[in-house]
Amino acid sequence: MSHLQRSFAKAKLTGLPLEPPLSANALREEPELEDEALRDVAPFPDSAQEDDSPSASSASSASSTGTIKPNSKHFFARPDGNALDPLPWTDFFAQEDYLEHVGPDETVIHHVYITPPAPKGPLFVLHHGAGSSGLSFALFAQELRKALPDAGIVSADARGHGETIVQTQNGQIKGTPYNLCLNTLSSDLSNVVKLTQAKFHWPQLPDTVLVGHSLGGPVVTEVASTGVLGDAVLGYAVLDVVEGSAMEALQNMNIYLATRPRTFPSLISGIEWHIRSRTLRNTFSARVSVPSLLYQRPNYDMSSHDDETWLWRTDLSATEHYWGDWFTGLSKKFLDAKGGKLLILAGTDRLDKELMIGQMQGQYPLFRFEIHLVTARLDVLGRYQLQVFPDAGHFIQEDQPAKTAMVLVDFYRRNDRSALVLPPKVGDLLKKKT
Repeated sequence: MSHLQRSFAKAKLTGLPLEPPLSANALREEPELEDEALRDVAPFPDSAQEDDSPSASSASSASSTGTIKPNSKHFFARPDGNALDPLPWTDFFAQEDYLEHVGPDETVIHHVYITPPAPKGPLFVLHHGAGSSGLSFALFAQELRKALPDAGIVSADARGHGETIVQTQNGQIKGTPYNLCLNTLSSDLSNVVKLTQAKFHWPQLPDTVLVGHSLGGPVVTEVASTGVLGDAVLGYAVLDVVEGSAMEALQNMNIYLATRPRTFPSLISGIEWHIRSRTLRNTFSARVSVPSLLYQRPNYDMSSHDDETWLWRTDLSATEHYWGDWFTGLSKKFLDAKGGKLLILAGTDRLDKELMIGQMQGQYPLFRFEIHLVTARLDVLGRYQLQVFPDAGHFIQEDQPAKTAMVLVDFYRRNDRSALVLPPKVGDLLKKKT
C-alpha cells in the first residue's frame, strides 16, 4: 500500500464512530488500577508550607481568600463503596486555594489546587482544556511527584470552569457569556502564578514548566511567548492540540455537543458516561475529574426522582465565539516562543504542515511509546521534542498519567539550567599551574 493510500485509509478510519462502550465486566475490572496508582506516593515536604503569620497576609493586595488542607491521616486512603464513586482532590494535591485578583473592571477568585515545591524544586503550572477543570491533571500530579518528589504543582480552574468565579465591581457574580479570549485566559494564568508566589513568599519564581492540554496549549504558549513570567520559565508542553487539526475539528464541534447528554441523574452516571463513550479511558481518573465538571440543579427536590439532576458547569456552545481566537497562529507561536518545547500527541496524523516542517529542522527527538512499553524509540529530529502515545485518547494526561509524567520529568531535566556544569575559566587553570 502506498503512502497516499495509507493516508487516505487513516483519514477514513478517524471519521468512524467512537469505539464500542466498555462492557460491565470491564468496568468492574478497572478499579484494579487504583492499587498501582496509590502506591509509593511521595509525601509532601513540610518545609514548603506557607507562612500564615499576620505579617505574611499583607504581602500582596491580590491575596488568597481561603486555603483548605487535607487531613493527612486519611490522605491516601482508598475509598469504600461503589467502584465508580467520586474520589476527593485530597488524594492528589496538598491544598486547595481561592486566590483573589482585583482588576480595574472585575475581580477573579481563582480556584487552584496546589502542592508547594520543596526548596530549589521546580514548579509545574498546569492549564486544562475547554469544559474541563484543574482536576483533569489529578492523576498526572500524583505520578509526577512519584518521579520527582521535590516538584511543586499549580493546577487552576479557568474562568467559567470548575469553581473559579468572576465578580463585577459591585460584587455581583458574572455569568455566561464569559470573556474567554486567549489574552484574558493567559493573563489569568500568569496572575495565578504570581498570586501563588506572593502567597508562599518566594523571593523569585522557582524554575517553571508550563503544561497545557487542548485549550490549555494555546494558553501556556501565549504565556511563554509574551515572557510575562521572565526567565523562570524553562519550557512549555502542549498536550494533544495543534493548530491545523484543531481548526478542522471545530467544524464538527457543535455536532458533537448536540449528541452528548445535557444532564445526568447522578454523579456516578456522569462518570459512567465518560467511560462508556471512551471520552476518558481511565476509570480512576474519571472518578476524580468528572464530578468537577457537573453541578446539581438548584432547588432540586430529592423526592421527585428527576433524571435531570446534574448539569454541565461549562456551556461549551457559548464559547464558540472564541474557538478561532484560541487556535489561530498556535503553531508559529509554539515554534517561536522562548524556552524548551514539548508536544505530546495521541497520533502523528494530528501534525499540521508548519509543525511537520519544524520537526525536520532542529535538534529535538521524537519518541514513540509502544503499547505496554515504557522504553522509547528514537525516530526523527526536530525543533521541538515530540512524543506520541498511540494508546491514549484526547485526554492524554488522564488516560496515561504515568507515561505523561515520566515524559515531563525528562523534559524538565533536559532543560534544567541548575544541572549545567560550566568549564573552568582559563585564568583559573593558569593560576593553578603557577
